[in-house]
Amino acid sequence: MRLMLPIFILIPCFIETELAFARDHHEFRGGPPPPRVHTTITRKPIKFEPSNRELKFIPEVLIKVKGNERIIKSNGIPNHFVGRFPNCGNPHKINKQSFFFSISIKPQINSSPYPLDSGWAFGIAINGVPFEPLAAEWYQGKRGSFWRYEALSGAISLGLDENHAHVQPGGKYHYHGLPTLLIKKLEISEKKHSPLIGWAADGFPIYNLYGYKNGKNSTEGIKEYRTSYKLKSGNRPGGNEPSGSHDGSFSADYQYVAGLGDLDQCNGIKIKTPEFPEGSYAYFLTRDWPIVPRCWMAEPDISFKQKRRAPPKRGLRPSDCLKREKDKFSRKK
Repeated sequence: MRLMLPIFILIPCFIETELAFARDHHEFRGGPPPPRVHTTITRKPIKFEPSNRELKFIPEVLIKVKGNERIIKSNGIPNHFVGRFPNCGNPHKINKQSFFFSISIKPQINSSPYPLDSGWAFGIAINGVPFEPLAAEWYQGKRGSFWRYEALSGAISLGLDENHAHVQPGGKYHYHGLPTLLIKKLEISEKKHSPLIGWAADGFPIYNLYGYKNGKNSTEGIKEYRTSYKLKSGNRPGGNEPSGSHDGSFSADYQYVAGLGDLDQCNGIKIKTPEFPEGSYAYFLTRDWPIVPRCWMAEPDISFKQKRRAPPKRGLRPSDCLKREKDKFSRKK
């Protein structure tokens, strides 16, 4: 299917900056860019960029079944409004991509989950935009360490818009959380089972929040499916590791408790859905952490791990960012 958007051209004014910004967590040929060094240990409120801008690109997405594979091609352009990019927390502008994903139409559940890792997209939304919940930000800049920052904790400013999305250096727009305006377009409601919102890299379907209360049909109504993760009690170890309470600044602040909610450790469940009336394993996006799943129950296809051809160039920030920073500093004095 092909999605169309009218053209609206934005002509912002930019200035160069020497400040560091959110890194692309994809791997680069020749090595990844050096990580930023952070020492913050507390979450903060996020001021999301208003998603009120139309892109000049026309979104294109094609989903078809060929043999035992589901093929997904996309230019990565969302079919909804977005925030201002570049912005003061993210200096990159959205650009067209050339996505080609292939997933099995008969995925087989493995005996143990496959964890989501850097460089991978968890899945792809039906509008052709990837779900990539991981942030390439670690405590003290120790890439690959236990203490990875959470993109939606606010501990690190990432310039997210109201779709809980932002842009990588190569121009890729991607979701870190619930895709607000896609959800609105799909008319997802607590009164009915969620329509299909995407496909995971292992081939299983992705739904948003709401499913059958009895897991089979609508006779007993609809419910919101809930995660089985919660914040750990007590404090972090301190020393060479972060201190302070487990407040959600880091992925490691959370723990899985079987049976706490409706879903397993990969935010999934075996269930019947409108698209799979005979039943299937399915993932759910949830209101609480992890929001987007952090593991797969079947083997993910390697097409969801992508490398760029060259390291990114430093981006540009809008010209009003310096003024915003001065105003913010003045208010603190």
